[in-house]
Amino acid sequence: EEIQRETAYPDGKVEKVLKNGCHLVFFPNGTWKKVGSDGKTVTITFFNGDVKQIMPDQTVIYYYADAKTTHTTYSDGLEVLQFSNGQIEKHYPDGKKEITFPDQTIKNLFTDGQEESIFPDGTIVRVQRDGSKTIEFNNGQRELHTSQFKRREYPDGTVKTVYMNGQQETKYVSGRVRIKDKDGNIIMDTKL
Repeated sequence: EEIQRETAYPDGKVEKVLKNGCHLVFFPNGTWKKVGSDGKTVTITFFNGDVKQIMPDQTVIYYYADAKTTHTTYSDGLEVLQFSNGQIEKHYPDGKKEITFPDQTIKNLFTDGQEESIFPDGTIVRVQRDGSKTIEFNNGQRELHTSQFKRREYPDGTVKTVYMNGQQETKYVSGRVRIKDKDGNIIMDTKL
């Protein structure tokens, strides 16, 4: 671009005004700044390779050269971090976070302490504040993990519960109940 005016300052800074209206400012440490002809688009290229862009809508895009990470802050408060390994994190203004891992697993962290992970195979894991966990498998089975037991619910209505003392209880849809001790010995079976 053609230079309209160039000014050198005593501190070593050099400003160039281009005919298209852009302003370029070069700092002695190697950092330089470009203000677009609209006066609202600003790009700062730092001496270490980092780049900060401020868009007309006040979106700020910061690229960390060493980490190869981009941090975008939108005017509504949403922040998006994009890492070099493909991981993407969204930090919402209300405190919720959504992380998409390179394998496309999505983890949501809610402000109330709950978590939800959605795996590529369709499995969903929800963790409550008290540590209890619900797992929904893509085959229709569900598991509930608490501090007292682990329970698996099958699509046919069968429910198998394993208690912390090792005792197992299976309730079949027919009404049959089978209980085993921690060693697997049947201690009750109500065959109908």
